[in-house]
Amino acid sequence: MPKLLRLLASFLCALPGLAAAQGAVVETAEVRAELVAHAPQGIGPGRQVWLGLALRHQPHWHTYWRNPGDSGLPTKLRWTLPPHVSAAEIEWPTPVRLPVGPLVNYGYVGSLLLPVPLTLGTGFAGASLDVRLHAEWLVCKEVCIPQSGEFVLNVPADRPSIAHAQAFARARESMPHTPTGATASARVDAQVLAIEVNGLPPSWHGRALAFFAEDAGVVDHAGRIEQRWDGARLSIRVPLSAQRSESPATMRAVLVAPGERAGIALGFAVNGAWPSIVQATPAPATTALPAADATSWGLALVLAFGGGMLLNLMPCVFPVLSLKVLALAAHAGDRRWLAAGAFAYSAGVVLSFVLLAAALLVLRSAGMQLGWGFQLQSPPFVTALVLLFTVIGLNLLGVFEFGAVLPGRLVAHRAHHPLVDHALTGLLAVAVAAPCTAPFMGVAIGVALTRPAFEAIAVFAALGAGMAAPLLALGLWPAFARRLPRPGAWMVHFRRSMAFPMFATVVWLVWVLGQQVGLDAAAALLGFLVALAFAASVFGAQGLGRAARLGWRAVAVVVLAVALAWAAPALFWATPANPGANAAPSTGWQAWSSEAVAGARADGRPVFVDFTAAWCVTCQYNKRTTLSDAQLLAEFDAKRVLLLRADWTRQDARITQELARLGRSGVPVYAVFPPGGMDTAPPRLLSEILSVAEVREAIRDWPSHTPPAQGTAGARTVP
Repeated sequence: MPKLLRLLASFLCALPGLAAAQGAVVETAEVRAELVAHAPQGIGPGRQVWLGLALRHQPHWHTYWRNPGDSGLPTKLRWTLPPHVSAAEIEWPTPVRLPVGPLVNYGYVGSLLLPVPLTLGTGFAGASLDVRLHAEWLVCKEVCIPQSGEFVLNVPADRPSIAHAQAFARARESMPHTPTGATASARVDAQVLAIEVNGLPPSWHGRALAFFAEDAGVVDHAGRIEQRWDGARLSIRVPLSAQRSESPATMRAVLVAPGERAGIALGFAVNGAWPSIVQATPAPATTALPAADATSWGLALVLAFGGGMLLNLMPCVFPVLSLKVLALAAHAGDRRWLAAGAFAYSAGVVLSFVLLAAALLVLRSAGMQLGWGFQLQSPPFVTALVLLFTVIGLNLLGVFEFGAVLPGRLVAHRAHHPLVDHALTGLLAVAVAAPCTAPFMGVAIGVALTRPAFEAIAVFAALGAGMAAPLLALGLWPAFARRLPRPGAWMVHFRRSMAFPMFATVVWLVWVLGQQVGLDAAAALLGFLVALAFAASVFGAQGLGRAARLGWRAVAVVVLAVALAWAAPALFWATPANPGANAAPSTGWQAWSSEAVAGARADGRPVFVDFTAAWCVTCQYNKRTTLSDAQLLAEFDAKRVLLLRADWTRQDARITQELARLGRSGVPVYAVFPPGGMDTAPPRLLSEILSVAEVREAIRDWPSHTPPAQGTAGARTVP
């Protein structure tokens, strides 16, 4: 699949059911649901009464049709009715197409009424009609939230109930209907369903019609539908799903002309031999999870600020932060300069977080399946960071000075605008620090990505403010500034020593690139770095005559060009490495899949899932400490825990969906699934900085099992 959103609506985000104890209205932040009635003749034996669930969606939210398409779930109604009263099925209004990346769903936006006819038998003798309804719906935007409500309604018998007559009238106007004389037939033609339709309204002839299959699991909703008019006859060729789950003898579909509210419903027999069914991968049932959205926006701001402060302790931030401290130390006696530099750095940090968050929100709304830290899932971006940190390290080591190689106009601009350098340092810090998830950040980011754009960006701004706060305090308060050592010869040695954390960062980033696109690409980049170091030393060389300087620089440019030509194919056209490569089978870990989780739980086994990435330093620290603890692994064995590792080093839509379902948008995330069916208990999420004691506490109540007499100890297989 392309790197676009594969929105499997029952996977993304689950919230506890929202219920109204005694009433006709259930209201959430995403949708207002109301049980309404229409009885123009009143209540009495032998009469027909209409009930309906009225849904008013907030902007950009939607629910689903009877066939939701490639993902989603239809709204379900379960009635509790008096004796001698029966309810028919929902009479579904004509849906609209809801494209999501490469997928197509069917559903409703805005206001909607799902009408249901009730028949009152001759034995009905109630003074009023008392009904109860349990309704379940899936409401989606970038994330999907399963919701439910308990409705109670009393319809009096002594007078007509017509308060909602207009709503029921509009619903009837949008119902698919079958005009007199309209007929259809279909046949299976290899992997295509060929449909012939006659008797459509003359005003529809020659127009491109929307096609909605009522039968789920048959056609490819996102496939290319071919239409051809031959006078009044319409020929439609609809591709069958590659993972078809049904081969019905008869089907129903709805056709809709552009601009029409109501479609035309057609039923037809299907002739011909169906191709063999390719079994679809079973989707695990939705598990009710703790709601990230239950965290208030104000609390999310506080958590984001605290998480931003803790980001300064993450090892991925230290090399950049050390540059800033070095710059401040050089002007320790100039209070105005310290304050201005601290403000410029802070502005760069906050602005970078806001811009990065805005880009993330825009790309997600456009269908891209992205999460926090998405930039380090891009090999070109990682390559650019490797080159940048190598150049900075060579500069700190004294191999060259930027003033000697940059154009004179740019050097003059830096001299006249030193605060720009501080702001750019803040931008660089965010670029490297953003993929790290410090404590508190996971919840805050998870909440932010479910909130409106303004509130989401405010959370990310708070995250930036928290990250900038320690350095801002250092620049503003004399008590902190006085602790900085005075400028002196030590700064030369300190500057050179700071080159080595930069090179250590380069080693880490090259390893990340190797995880993403393979060892050959990492080796090619290292070779180019050798050429880059040679060029830097040539351009930074002192004491050469004009002719020698020009000659050596020409050689350096040629070496760089040859190295780039050699490295580019491996770097930019390499076959991506296996995303699950980090699941080390030798230690009992296996590659994550939602099917493995569902199968193990159904088999009575608990599951521990490590959501990780090569570019996440916190993930790697936890992997090599807590998750490699021999005693903890022995306890996992004793309790038959299935250990799964979800590697997010490269973009993986399935993992992004699962993180969203857990209320998170970045790694690390550690989820503990107790044994039992998917509907028994929600998973427990552990902290980002993992400890052996915390994991033991999470699995403490799980029973131990005697290992089998045969087989290799510690071996695990996916059920």
